[in-house]
Amino acid sequence: MQVRSVDPRYMKWEVDHAQYRVYFWDTSAITSHEYEVTGADIEEVLAWAQSTAQSREWLYTVYVKVDDDGQPGLVRLSGVLGDLFASAMDPARPPGRGRFRNHAYQRRG
Repeated sequence: MQVRSVDPRYMKWEVDHAQYRVYFWDTSAITSHEYEVTGADIEEVLAWAQSTAQSREWLYTVYVKVDDDGQPGLVRLSGVLGDLFASAMDPARPPGRGRFRNHAYQRRG
């Protein structure tokens, strides 16, 4: 982790009410369940994602939705890095791509 001081005047805009996406990874069924979450702070979203994933023995990824020149996109905030099932669904994809990488769970690959 790298930390440096910044000038807050550098930012041109900010959003007080973010839209989040939560992807749950059901590894036993090799499927995912995607949700949009609004009207909550990140602490609430993380608590819900962690609780839901734990109760179902799933993994999860939490994103915040952003726009880049009018194009929607996602920035990962927590959880699984990449598409957990990409290599399982695409045999041409190199092994290890989209594998689970989160210190809160057992590492794979």
